[in-house]
Amino acid sequence: MRFRKNLFRCSQIMAYEMSKHLAYDTKEVTTPLGSLDMNLLAEQPVLVSILRAGVPMHNGFLDFFDHADNGFISAYRKHSGGHKFVVKVEYLAMPPIEDRVLFLVDPMIASGRSIVLTHQAIVPAQGNPSKVFIAGLIGSEEGVEYVRRHLPDAHIFIGAIDNELTAKSYIVPGLGDAGDLAFGAKSSG
Repeated sequence: MRFRKNLFRCSQIMAYEMSKHLAYDTKEVTTPLGSLDMNLLAEQPVLVSILRAGVPMHNGFLDFFDHADNGFISAYRKHSGGHKFVVKVEYLAMPPIEDRVLFLVDPMIASGRSIVLTHQAIVPAQGNPSKVFIAGLIGSEEGVEYVRRHLPDAHIFIGAIDNELTAKSYIVPGLGDAGDLAFGAKSSG
């Protein structure tokens, strides 16, 4: 539970930092005691998290962008023996993103394939976003470079970049499996 809470807290901070890169409009805000021109977000982002590890981060971002539209997608490793695996993207539930700001959230950017495949699954189904922001807690140098090559216009925000990615695509030293640490180990069946 502590890991889950810390993902939530780190995401609140990351959401604040990312908010500095969004567009704002000056609007009049009226209170019971008067009115004032304030800078408010020009539009709310669409917040998309990769299940299940991304849920605590999603909640942290949603705590900050409380009017954001929300989407969820599954991306997981399907092992085929040894160190070989493919990333499977199966579940997608989200609003249209055409000409909207898209936030893709996943705690670990290991190989980078989950984020890239998620983007590739979303765009044909939901439209082209005006901007793409990617948020991760920890990434590998290799994974972040992979994302940069395949999504060159995306803005990547990451808490730390570790220099090693193992043959099994685990970040070293990393933190371990974020989904397992936040919610408990998965069953093997």
